[in-house]
Amino acid sequence: MVKLIAVDMDGTFLNSQKTYDKQRFQVILDELKKRKIRFVVASGNQYAQLASFFPEYIEDITFIAENGMLILDKGEILFEKHFSKELILAVTVYLKETYPGIQMVINGMKASYLERRMSSKFKQLIQFYCPAYEWVEDLLALDFENEKYIKFVLDVPPSKTESISQDLSEKFSKEILPVSSGHGNIDLIVPGNDKANGLKILSDRWKISPQEMMAFGDGQNDLTMLKYVGHSYAMSNAAPVVKQAAKYEAPHNNKNGVLQVLEEYLFKGTERSCD
Repeated sequence: MVKLIAVDMDGTFLNSQKTYDKQRFQVILDELKKRKIRFVVASGNQYAQLASFFPEYIEDITFIAENGMLILDKGEILFEKHFSKELILAVTVYLKETYPGIQMVINGMKASYLERRMSSKFKQLIQFYCPAYEWVEDLLALDFENEKYIKFVLDVPPSKTESISQDLSEKFSKEILPVSSGHGNIDLIVPGNDKANGLKILSDRWKISPQEMMAFGDGQNDLTMLKYVGHSYAMSNAAPVVKQAAKYEAPHNNKNGVLQVLEEYLFKGTERSCD
């Protein structure tokens, strides 16, 4: 029996217009609450951005944000992981010197921080995904007395995503973990603190086994989560490697794939096969 359902957001729960069918979701959430099934949003995005999609449901949803570096339930922080000051500075210097044209932001507990020199396109992207943000003149001059930092967000040429990730893994072995949802996006997090670890923390807290969990995803940063749970779904629009890792396939995110599967599971008692 499923006791927890976790969903990625972009490319999974949300359609390409960054919306979802709220009326259908309300019916599903009511049924989940009736059955005491937990609903978890597991995303690489900032908590403030994720919460903005569910203002009326904050008390009913748990958030694994920042690719697992931050977990909140009913607005209460259950888990947080930070980078050391020394590592923040070392990674920032390396990125600036090795990839001088790279677009980057550093996410903290209070806000996301980006330099004013960043391109207008990147600024618009960050303003959407990180609505709680602040401009700084230099990321090397961040406030380490009053803020804790939990993630780097890099925007790189899509063709260089893998090579830059590999380079950073080798340069900062065991100190940072590059994870990507594709399309030139790379998040740098503390190793061992991904979406699967977030689910493990909730598993221990709520005494729910991985076999009692269902998860949906479409990108590489969903792989560990999909491999961790007993009921794993890749969206039909997911990357091939994600489909290989999942047990089942959900319809396209633009066809309300997650909602379709949940309706079939909750109200018809069936699960979709991978075939």
